[in-house]
Amino acid sequence: MENLQSLLPFLLMFVVIYFFMIRPQQKRAKQEKEFESNLKVGDRIITKSGLHGKIAEVSEGTVVIETMSGKLKMERSAISMEMSAKLVEKK
Repeated sequence: MENLQSLLPFLLMFVVIYFFMIRPQQKRAKQEKEFESNLKVGDRIITKSGLHGKIAEVSEGTVVIETMSGKLKMERSAISMEMSAKLVEKK
């Protein structure tokens, strides 16, 4: 009984950490993967480095974006989900 009482604070701490840190991070990663897989030609995006553009081509793991200075080939993971969503909301 005493062993259980001594382990209870650690178990409680783990549960709190799971629900406030691990689970939201997993949910966010799943949303980002879904966002990356739903990218299509014509979408206006912002990359994580701040480049604005429109998707010109889509392939397995990369996209070609058209910017004011030309076309750039980038990894899908380089596109910012949050910034692109804000860009769409502005319209």
